Amino acid sequence: MRFIMLVVLIDMLAVGIIVPVLPAIVGQFTGDPAEQASWYGVVVISYALAQFVAAPMLGALSDRFGRRPVLLLGFCGLAINFFTTALASAMWMLVASRIVGGAMQANAAVANAYVADITAPAERAKRFGLLGAMFGIGFILGPVLGGVLGGIDLRLPFFVAGGLALANLAYGYFVLPESLLPSQRGAFDWRRANPLSSLKQLAALKGVGLLVGVLAFAGLAQFSLYTVWVLYGSFRFGWGPTENGWSLFAVGLVSAVVQGVLLGRLLKRFTAQRLAVAGLVSSSLAFLAWGLATEPWMMYAVIFANVLGAAVAASLQGLVSAAADERTQGQTMGAVSGLNSLMAVLAPVFAAPLMATVSHLPTSDWRVGAPMFFCAALQTLALVLAVVHFRRMARRQAAPSTHPLTASH
Repeated sequence: MRFIMLVVLIDMLAVGIIVPVLPAIVGQFTGDPAEQASWYGVVVISYALAQFVAAPMLGALSDRFGRRPVLLLGFCGLAINFFTTALASAMWMLVASRIVGGAMQANAAVANAYVADITAPAERAKRFGLLGAMFGIGFILGPVLGGVLGGIDLRLPFFVAGGLALANLAYGYFVLPESLLPSQRGAFDWRRANPLSSLKQLAALKGVGLLVGVLAFAGLAQFSLYTVWVLYGSFRFGWGPTENGWSLFAVGLVSAVVQGVLLGRLLKRFTAQRLAVAGLVSSSLAFLAWGLATEPWMMYAVIFANVLGAAVAASLQGLVSAAADERTQGQTMGAVSGLNSLMAVLAPVFAAPLMATVSHLPTSDWRVGAPMFFCAALQTLALVLAVVHFRRMARRQAAPSTHPLTASH
């Protein structure tokens, strides 16, 4: 577990480093701010679409050939992507390198499958939380390091990120053991590995069903929040890069502490189902509160109050992973990752125009919070689906014991 946590941390550091400088790199190939914004959107969406397509494919390949070779392939591809981006001399090179990067970054789904291989079902939510903490720490430290390096040279963060990817490749090659025994591997099927088929197979898993909808709505809410957070802080409170940076640091800090420290203790007191529901309730209220906030301190108060909201993703991942067998674990985690990537593509389509629609209003107008209210509505839909799903599952589990005579006949 320590091995794979370090792998994910280095991976996320490499990705986080380039966040502050990628828009500026795009700006080097454009003539004005509007063109820069448009091409930056193309770069971001192409990255997410590549993840959507590649995640279930890499997951299925790991079910067939093992986790280790697919992880190593991903690290190699990420290194190529970072170095190519650093050396890009035209926009098409930048877009092409980000497509490769998105496809290779999809190996995060394989890391989740690796954890499922080495963990009993009852412990998976806790360990997915530890991986989530590594993601959080990587995104806390990465952008800070990227900002410092970018101040020296815009291309330097990409060279450093490429070096980290190569370090991960060496670490994985010499240290990381294989987690999936040959006897546990399944056949590879191209028809099941494509993203749409993988989502259909995910929904068909016993015990999953409506959880696909929960993951989709909760993911769309979360990525919509990422899309508008900086703009919302700027429009509502006049925040600049420093204020926005500290607010994102607070979000990452809460996520890392909850998933890395508190989640295990929470799961000892509550089932993953109850924790997921409580987290969805907490997040729905948090989105609503952010939309109604009138002072900057209120944003921070809600961030630190929404502790249970940071436990949702790991709880849901644990439940989905427990529904898959050892031969389809990679494909299942790949489908979950692909679904998240699809939501990352859709979020700017909905959230950005909504933010633009209310940006002309006075900062004191409650309607400026419309993007946050949209997120709250999505999270509430996820909550409703989760409650319906868990009640159905409880009824099915209780049915045989409730009617033993009927069952015997």
